[in-house]
Amino acid sequence: ALRKLVLGFGNIFNNIYVGKYDSNRTLKEKNRVPLTYSPKEKFIRRIQETSSITPGVRAEITLPRMGFEIIGMNYDPTRKVNKLRITKKDNEDGTFTFNYAEVPYMVNFGLYVFTRDIDEILQIVEQITAQFTPEFIISMNFNSLNRKVDIPLVLTGTSMNEIYEGDFTDRRAVTATFSFMAKAYVYGQERTAQVVTEAESSFFFTDDTTSGSTLLGTGGFSGPTAGG
Repeated sequence: ALRKLVLGFGNIFNNIYVGKYDSNRTLKEKNRVPLTYSPKEKFIRRIQETSSITPGVRAEITLPRMGFEIIGMNYDPTRKVNKLRITKKDNEDGTFTFNYAEVPYMVNFGLYVFTRDIDEILQIVEQITAQFTPEFIISMNFNSLNRKVDIPLVLTGTSMNEIYEGDFTDRRAVTATFSFMAKAYVYGQERTAQVVTEAESSFFFTDDTTSGSTLLGTGGFSGPTAGG
């Protein structure tokens, strides 16, 4: 479930584009922003340092670029339900598959944007924030039992800053950080059991000596007979 939640979150930001314009604001070029699962510190180091492809060739990371990661998880008691509640489906072989109630968790995500100039980062920020008011709901199929589950994603914070410390020869990088909270669930193991088709009950008569009536009981339960 958590892996699918990560894929679902990343898929929301998988089609972000930036455009390059001339002095008349005419679109000259439109490029898709790459998205990867990676912590922010790794991107900053890649921006500041060049990587070696071959002994004679050194290349810098291409900007703009986006990355995201899970920051943490917290149990959400406000969405707790009866843990003995089950979700089930019937199988063709006469059995049924079931699991117990899901466990609610708040999953926190961090989304990071890295660009070379202010214009590019403003384009990306506008595309993202326009979709959240402040939440955006995605519908996901977590397993064969829990399908079309609505997961609200809440945008909890946005910040922008520029990496400007260092020499004039250092590469400029503008960053933006988005904080999200997903109201998600964690699901237990799916189990298979036989469908109950028959039941046996044993009935017996007892005499109530205090009232003089005859009672009918079964398995610890008792009640008056038809003529009692």
